[in-house]
Amino acid sequence: MHFPTHLKYTKDHEWAKIEGNLVTVGITDHAQSALGDIVYVELPKVGRLLKEGETLGVVESIKAVSDLFSPITGKVTKINPAVADEPSQLNRDPHGEAWLVQMELTDPASVNHLMDATQYTQHVASIK
Repeated sequence: MHFPTHLKYTKDHEWAKIEGNLVTVGITDHAQSALGDIVYVELPKVGRLLKEGETLGVVESIKAVSDLFSPITGKVTKINPAVADEPSQLNRDPHGEAWLVQMELTDPASVNHLMDATQYTQHVASIK
């Protein structure tokens, strides 16, 4: 599995691309692989305020239903309707076009717990 070095990661297998106060969020390659074929995604409403670790949505696969957790504290500014329309994109391009939401960071300290790619790779190896 490949975890891009320009992203940050959570122990719950979400990634965050931080660009100033704009944070794009998705699920990791590990998450999509563990879930199998993804058939449904529920995303939050634009404008919703989320705290770090709060449930932001749901992803459903042929194997399981899993909550998605916000990697940061912020406000949802945009959702990716293409993923809601075609959830299988998460299996094909989890770190790219299949991002889930964009958020405005409202608590900069909430990014401090995120892992870099090396730390996340070690985390994934430790749970297998």
